[in-house]
Amino acid sequence: MYSAETFERFKNPKFAGQISDADAVGEIGNFKCGDAMKIYLKIKNGKIEDIKFETYGCVAAIASTDMMCELVKGKTLDEAYEMSNQEIVRGLKGMPQVKVHCSILGTRSLRAAIDEYRKKS
Repeated sequence: MYSAETFERFKNPKFAGQISDADAVGEIGNFKCGDAMKIYLKIKNGKIEDIKFETYGCVAAIASTDMMCELVKGKTLDEAYEMSNQEIVRGLKGMPQVKVHCSILGTRSLRAAIDEYRKKS
């Protein structure tokens, strides 16, 4: 069963959308489960100034991505890169074990965006 926090983030995500002039974009898809995540980053002085996402997937995928965005906004790129999926799960106040892979996809899409930014810089 999902927590109230998970359902709230699914119904009213705070970070959904695009950043038209993003400094980096990371995209991950898992064709086995059908979830796809796209992360947009705006970086200033080595910190994540703004972050948005587009996620196609289930309740857990959307809620996980939204929670991840909240957890890393304002952090340095190194801090954000090291974030574990368990931080997302804790932020959502738990998640069914079968859905934990959604939080892993979130961290992988974030790392893909950071990797892209670092390659360009």
